[in-house]
Amino acid sequence: LQARFGVSFEQAAHRLTTLSRPTARGAPFFLMRVDQAGNISKRFASGAFPFSRFGGACPRWRLHSAFRTPGRIVTQIIETPDGQRWFTLARTVDRQGAGASSGAFTEGQDLAIGLGCELKHAHRLVYARGLDLGAPEVTPIGPACRLCHRHPCAERAAPPVDRPLTVDDWSKSVSPYPFADG
Repeated sequence: LQARFGVSFEQAAHRLTTLSRPTARGAPFFLMRVDQAGNISKRFASGAFPFSRFGGACPRWRLHSAFRTPGRIVTQIIETPDGQRWFTLARTVDRQGAGASSGAFTEGQDLAIGLGCELKHAHRLVYARGLDLGAPEVTPIGPACRLCHRHPCAERAAPPVDRPLTVDDWSKSVSPYPFADG
């Protein structure tokens, strides 16, 4: 799509979130753009993806690992706490705007674009070719660490705000923040 329409990856991805005409529906895509610290700077949804209203995206989502392979697309099938499954792809893009490529410090100025749709639409996408969509390898993710109740999680960056920590001096947890179930 980039080459066909002469646009950037981000522009093509953004446009995919708006292709929902009543007579010719495309796959309902969502889009999220993050920096390396996990700060979300853009989010759009044509579908019903449950974006976190507070905090960043789950560190288990490969959206964050896209920074390790700049310019390459990484795919992943994720499952949200409500049981919904999503096919996602992510890729880094160059930051645009003043100072993004000036003589100032520019390392780490990339952003990552995450694009996805409900798993039931993935068979229509070239990036899903070769994947077993009937019995896929699924990564459970949460909304954001402070709102997530998935336990145990080795990637957890913070404890949930509504659960007490259960620190035991005599045992070790996979999670750096073991917490009590609700």
